[in-house]
Amino acid sequence: MNIAFIGLGNMGAPMAANLSAAGHTVTGFDTMAKPEGLSMAASAAEAARGADVVITMLPNGAILRAVADQVIPAMKPGAVLCDCSTVDVDSAKAVAGQAETAGLGALDAPVSGGIGGAAAGTLTFMVGGSDASFATVKPLFDIMGQKAVHCGAAGAGQAAKICNNMILGVTMIATCEAFALADKLGLDRQKMFDVVSTSSGYSWTMNAYTPAPGVGAKSPADNGYKPGFAAELMLKDLRLSQQAADSADADTPMGQLAAALYEQFVEREDGRGMDFSAMLPRFEKRGRG
Repeated sequence: MNIAFIGLGNMGAPMAANLSAAGHTVTGFDTMAKPEGLSMAASAAEAARGADVVITMLPNGAILRAVADQVIPAMKPGAVLCDCSTVDVDSAKAVAGQAETAGLGALDAPVSGGIGGAAAGTLTFMVGGSDASFATVKPLFDIMGQKAVHCGAAGAGQAAKICNNMILGVTMIATCEAFALADKLGLDRQKMFDVVSTSSGYSWTMNAYTPAPGVGAKSPADNGYKPGFAAELMLKDLRLSQQAADSADADTPMGQLAAALYEQFVEREDGRGMDFSAMLPRFEKRGRG
């Protein structure tokens, strides 16, 4: 299959490399990154010309819309535009509508699994769009990831991603708060983990991504809180969840509070460049006031 891959940063480059290693013809474009081993085009439109599938991995909805304006006119009829970025639902729907008007397929397919999952080909894709477009791109999802869930029509993939990550942000805060409270109550962290990890406090953030170094699962906490999943990316996703909540008139008080806490951590404290689980040392240093 001929594939154009636009956006070759920390996530896009290993995803494109996995497709190329599986025998697909991949032409890349990025305004800055020039990864080795990929054929590079001079523009996004040039990369998209003749491609069966155009995959994008971009920072935000505004950039996605701008790239869509460039690549959609260049794509051949019946090709599929598959956006793997995490962007706002409105942008995902707008780009899908633009593609469909031009006689193209379109998918919004944000991912979970981080840089490690992109390199290992173990990402999870949450996908919105038509059955036919999903069927076209499914073999590529199988190369880049371990699971692809067709969540519904255009925008459903982004909706699933931001709902998932709102839960993730809220539960990470609760997990870090609990460890910090345990410290101040004189409860050994390992003992707390042994109890919580096998009882009703069980969660992914406790059991699979333990934010306390030397306890539970190996995680960024054991590497000085170097990201994994950066706190500023969690802030981005929580802001997207609250933008969607405003648009849908949904009451999400915990999501709203989590967004405010990560905003304070990233923009007014020392959280930028740290893993999102570095909320634990933040809470360790703070008192009740």
